[in-house]
Amino acid sequence: MKNRLRETWNSGKPALNGWLGIPSTFSAEIMSKQDFDSITIDLQHGLTDYSIAVPMMQAMSASDATMLCRVPWLEAGIIMKLLDAGAMGIICPMINSRKEAEEFVGATRYAPLGYRSSGPVRAGLIYPDYHNQANDQIISLAMIETEEAVTNAEEICTTPGLTGIYVGPSDLAISM
Repeated sequence: MKNRLRETWNSGKPALNGWLGIPSTFSAEIMSKQDFDSITIDLQHGLTDYSIAVPMMQAMSASDATMLCRVPWLEAGIIMKLLDAGAMGIICPMINSRKEAEEFVGATRYAPLGYRSSGPVRAGLIYPDYHNQANDQIISLAMIETEEAVTNAEEICTTPGLTGIYVGPSDLAISM
């Protein structure tokens, strides 16, 4: 189960991420051919929902770019569905506390590290040995977007299993 983004980070090199806000399999396929380390499908502010995100991931499957999804909100159901569909990482908006970060990470990890339900509809087909490797390979990025999150940043950043943070400058500016 290859995760190009993790491999790039582990080698100490900078990574380049593409962003898809247009719900189009054609756009996804074109982006996947541009040598990005990862590509994010935006289900929060983009026009994309789950029913088009899955075909977009299918269109990117021939690429080695890591498929990420930004979810609309901290909701375990959609996080788990997108991971089951083949996303290798989740960007979750509006994480304001350690408790929310723990809830988020828990949704991305199988027991004993989390509470993710097992139902890899696509992931089990496209990634060899998925269940044994998912906890180590899935990327969990919490978005810091409020003054409260900045205040709690150290607690959020030290959440076990959290891969990293993503600063959301627009919402952060509004909250300050």
